[in-house]
Amino acid sequence: MSGMRTVVSSIAVVTVVGVGYGMWSIIAPGEERRKELLKNLPESNPVRMEETRRRNALVMQALKEAAETDDNLARGFGGSGK
Repeated sequence: MSGMRTVVSSIAVVTVVGVGYGMWSIIAPGEERRKELLKNLPESNPVRMEETRRRNALVMQALKEAAETDDNLARGFGGSGK
């Protein structure tokens, strides 16, 4: 009885894994679609990439300035309005 249960459980696990792999292979994009997606990523455009770098640099500068100040910027526009 225990052996039969093990066989049925093993068959069920193999079936579930097989169905999952089958669905994954159906849903996953093909090689051509994958190349098209990579071509259309924002990082592939040099102008867009430079804009992103500049924006990230400005954000990091603002964070650095905020970290260096003692003002509570969450309560207003700076200043020590006590």
